[in-house]
Amino acid sequence: MTVNAEAFKKALQDWASGVTIVTTTSSSNEPLGMTATSFTSVSMEPPQILVCINDSALTSAAIAENHYFAVNILGADQQAISNLFAGGASVENRFESVAWSKGINAVPVLDESIASLECKVVQQIRAGTHWVIIGEVKQAICRSGKPLLYFRTRYRQLNNESDQ
Repeated sequence: MTVNAEAFKKALQDWASGVTIVTTTSSSNEPLGMTATSFTSVSMEPPQILVCINDSALTSAAIAENHYFAVNILGADQQAISNLFAGGASVENRFESVAWSKGINAVPVLDESIASLECKVVQQIRAGTHWVIIGEVKQAICRSGKPLLYFRTRYRQLNNESDQ
């Protein structure tokens, strides 16, 4: 017997996660990006991370095509950016009000995120409606700030001021 979708979704809401924007470029070199909370480290040697992206997302298809992407870890003050990239703006307009630059492999890197990991795809695994994309980290940019968190369908922030 399999758990029903509603029970599964409810259980996952009890998992607090960081919020990221996964970015890449289209075949016509246009920036693409989407909000994602399914992100984690995989390996230290070599340095690898993974993201899970719905196969219907334009960002997913573009990553499969060009084999490069970036994961931008959002800071506590970037809730509006998360909402923008989660569907608050059309795919074509998401980068208009966000400071970004091209990374080492020409994928967008958000200039004000608290960290950015630029990656080359090493493996893509189909899992239900999603792709599990494993990337080898080619560059890591770290900035200061507290993370934006997501828990029980709401954004959250750390409270301890010494956690910078």
